[in-house]
Amino acid sequence: MEAKQVLFTDVNTQTWIEEVLLNAESHSEFSADPNWSIYKKQLHGGQSEGVDLIEIDNGALRLSLLPTRGMGVWKGSYQEIPLGWDSPVKAPVNPAFINLSERGGLGWLSGFNELVCRCGLISNGPPGQDTAGNPIESDLTLHGRIANTPAHYVSVELDPRDGGWIRITGKMEEGMLFGSHFLLESTLETQLGSAEFAIHDRVTNLGPVTAESELLYHINVGSPFLEAGAQFEIPFAEMAPRDSRAAEGMAGFNTYLGPTTDYAEQAYYFKPICDDNGYTPALLSDKKGGLGFLVNFKQGDLPCFTLWKNTQTESAGYVTGLEPGINFPNFRAIEREQGRLKNLSPGSSYQTEIQISILNNSDSVDEIRQKITKLSEKSESIIHDEPHAQFS
Repeated sequence: MEAKQVLFTDVNTQTWIEEVLLNAESHSEFSADPNWSIYKKQLHGGQSEGVDLIEIDNGALRLSLLPTRGMGVWKGSYQEIPLGWDSPVKAPVNPAFINLSERGGLGWLSGFNELVCRCGLISNGPPGQDTAGNPIESDLTLHGRIANTPAHYVSVELDPRDGGWIRITGKMEEGMLFGSHFLLESTLETQLGSAEFAIHDRVTNLGPVTAESELLYHINVGSPFLEAGAQFEIPFAEMAPRDSRAAEGMAGFNTYLGPTTDYAEQAYYFKPICDDNGYTPALLSDKKGGLGFLVNFKQGDLPCFTLWKNTQTESAGYVTGLEPGINFPNFRAIEREQGRLKNLSPGSSYQTEIQISILNNSDSVDEIRQKITKLSEKSESIIHDEPHAQFS
């Protein structure tokens, strides 16, 4: 049986559906499973006014997707296990209400509450003035603009093969006259009844000249995976703390505190090791090892990994970030010096892939831990106790 396409948004043809429900009743030919659904609506009120929300239910895994916010994944759940974190920013914020330049270039934080959001495409990392490169883009803001760029095209594919797949594709353009011009094409897919979803992205330079690009996936996890005694594991060849603050926690960089008053964030940079298929597993597990949040990523396309620890109090935003990227989230000038920027000629592109899986029992957590241990044994892991010039 052929896959079926349903168009939600297309600015070029002025197509836009405000509210629609796709399920077993409307598309019985897709799957006999009565538990799946896709519900698209628009939010109203406050700073959420005008935000498009797509709620995906594969029968076990639920995800809330935000086309208005760069196709970010706001939150989710798997068999009643919540996915995401409790940000001080409670509801999705329309980018129209975000001033990225406010508070010294930290305005990005005014809308930050997603489970998965992207940082890029021109730059990510801290704000500042980068005098190299295109002068019209010298004033950089925190983590770039793509997370606050609405999709101009959104479609759904219902593929009945192999038990049934839901795929949602969005397209965003980030560009301006005399500046860089990128197209991000993103597809989120999940199989019916599974505990997994994947994101496949392609970034293309639509501009007339070679342009620099950065991209990092800010994957943010809180309770119940994150708690006092939670563990982080990844196979790596080399790692270092980002700065002196992170160096203070090197003795326990892979374990977590509970919610801590006045905690200052720490970040650690890794050069990951991949398996024979080219994927690197990064695992966060609770203290008992009965729950796991697993990020698999294509290491050849995402050669850098950042662990962000932000174990503030719950009300301040108790969260950790598992962040594969094509670069580390340093200031763009540093990443240029280290040769980690993507230089895309006109019409060229690069692709990335991440997979997120929820592990809800100790056997599945142990299996991934054993895999990480075996991968780590392939070569010596170099650990720098202080910031290293190769990383930051």
